[in-house]
Amino acid sequence: MFLPKYPDNPTPPPAHSHAPTDPAPVPVRRSLPSVSIDQKTVAVVLVGGVVLTALLAAIAVTAVSVAIAAVVLRSLLRDHHRRR
Repeated sequence: MFLPKYPDNPTPPPAHSHAPTDPAPVPVRRSLPSVSIDQKTVAVVLVGGVVLTALLAAIAVTAVSVAIAAVVLRSLLRDHHRRR
């Protein structure tokens, strides 16, 4: 009752095969403009990277010190309120 019904003869494969008649066009490769990198450019990039890294480190150290100061002040104020 619930068994699938299969056809007696399966459908035959198509008589024609698809084969391209014209070869695919070869894409044209465009050359990129040449970029000259000299020692001054490398030095500027390195100095910029060092400066940015130093700024990020300074911000991180400042954030940590502010957080520690906040915890210490909170502890001192809590102890001060308990003594009263």
